[in-house]
Amino acid sequence: MKIPKAIWALALTVFAWASAFPAIRVGLGGFGVAGLSLARLVVASVALAIAAPFLGVRTPRRRDLPMIVLCGASGMSAYQILLNWGEVHVPAGTASLLIAVAPVFSVLLAAAFLGERITWLKAVGSVVAIVGAAVIAVAGGHAEYTASAWVVLAAAVVQGVYHFATKPLLVRYTGLEVACYAMWAGTLFLLPLLPWMVHGFATASAASLASTVFLGLFPSAVGFVVWGYAVARLSIASSTAALYLVPPVALIVAYVWLGEVPSPLALVGGVLGITGVALINRRPRRAVRDDATDALAAESGMVHTEGPDRKEPPSHHRTARPAERPGPAAPGLK
Repeated sequence: MKIPKAIWALALTVFAWASAFPAIRVGLGGFGVAGLSLARLVVASVALAIAAPFLGVRTPRRRDLPMIVLCGASGMSAYQILLNWGEVHVPAGTASLLIAVAPVFSVLLAAAFLGERITWLKAVGSVVAIVGAAVIAVAGGHAEYTASAWVVLAAAVVQGVYHFATKPLLVRYTGLEVACYAMWAGTLFLLPLLPWMVHGFATASAASLASTVFLGLFPSAVGFVVWGYAVARLSIASSTAALYLVPPVALIVAYVWLGEVPSPLALVGGVLGITGVALINRRPRRAVRDDATDALAAESGMVHTEGPDRKEPPSHHRTARPAERPGPAAPGLK
């Protein structure tokens, strides 16, 4: 049985974002928190700027700039600094478990500012996920770990802000376009950290340099491109489910690459967190059937999903653009 290209793209995305967490630990050794935060965004921004004309990335409307600024400041700038800072003491796999609860904060913000209804499943899932995060935060047993774990959780909060801020943008732009805009904006915000980045490139070891370039090219630039390709061709249920695999894969990569073994208590907290997020993202059967119909339509050519000039089917067969369907926005940088 031949595996569709979209499935391979989704698998590559999961591996790319999972591998970012151990790569951060290696990059920190040569660049430090400040230098790594900017260096990764610069590499990713340059790569996406080169690829943007070929990917059909359009110029954003002026009225959308404030929301793009919020996306860049939260999901790129603040997220990078907080995650890198937290991973100084928190193992890579454990950090991935904490970041996995970001959708909880997106749901809460959407309910507070967009008037979205919180169902009982979302309420229960939010509580379970937050309990799981709290369990992880105290799993290390020492003050430095606990403090750093809360910093990583703060990174999950700002990533939740990013998911929330992308919602109105995804009505008019693709997930890849929103990611590009946010990446470029976030890079501008971190330019004051340029001296630390330059020092890192001048003095870092070969391993740290390779990890930093890898972070910018593979999890950041390539990750967003293949993610956009996959979600345009697969159902929302499949795309969302795949994201649950990022923490387990990150744990495996961190063990193979760095020899990290998370504590049993951290794993229990991680299971709770992922379970809570799964409850939040659980969709009614009718919605899942609609997603499957959309995916089949896209696969059959009824909806042309590439580029800014999308062909729409006749009105009686019209389906939403992939970027407009409710579901997983392109996540912030892993």
